Amino acid sequence: MPEPDIVVSPTGPASGFIEALHVSGPAGEHTDELMLFGRFVGSWHLEWTGGDQSVPTTGELHFGWVLGGRAIQDIWIVPARGQPGESQPRLAFHGSTVRFYDPTIGAWRSTWIEPINGRVRRFIGRPDGEDILLLSDEDDPQLRWRFTGIEPDSFIWRAETSHDGGTTWHFDEQMLATRTTSSAVG
Repeated sequence: MPEPDIVVSPTGPASGFIEALHVSGPAGEHTDELMLFGRFVGSWHLEWTGGDQSVPTTGELHFGWVLGGRAIQDIWIVPARGQPGESQPRLAFHGSTVRFYDPTIGAWRSTWIEPINGRVRRFIGRPDGEDILLLSDEDDPQLRWRFTGIEPDSFIWRAETSHDGGTTWHFDEQMLATRTTSSAVG
C-alpha cells in the first residue's frame, strides 16, 4: 500500500496534530480564570511517595496550553521515562489530564486518563484559599486531589480517598514538584 502524502505547513491548517493541539497561551474571555492552572505551564521534576512504597520515586510532569488556549493539558509520568519500573501497572502511571474553566459552574472541569492502570476520573476543581482543590465523587471511592504550597518553582500535590461519602479522608500519595523549565507551550 502506498504511503499517503503528508503536507507539513507550519502555519496552515494541515500542520498536524501537535500544532493543532498546543498553543502558546490562554485565549478567550476567561484568561484570568485560566491562570489558576496556567501558572504551571512548563516542565517539572517529581518526587513521589505513597502507596506501598517507602522509597520515593522520581517522575516528570509537563503542563501546556491546548485547545485554542481554552484548556490546560498535563502529563504525569512516574517513574520517569527510562527509570526502573516505568510502565509497570500498579506502581507506575503515565497519564494525562485535560482541564478547562467552565463559567456555567464557576469552576474547572478536569478529566484524568491513565491507561497503564485503566483509570478515568472526572473532577471539579476550585481555588481553596491558596490551594487548588479537585473533587471526584462520581465513583467509589471518592477522590480528593490538592495542589498546595504553590510557589513559582514548586508545589505539593496530594491525593486522598474517602470510602464514607467524604466524612473521612485517607492519605494515598504525594508528589513534590520542582520546576525544570517554563515555556509558553510547556
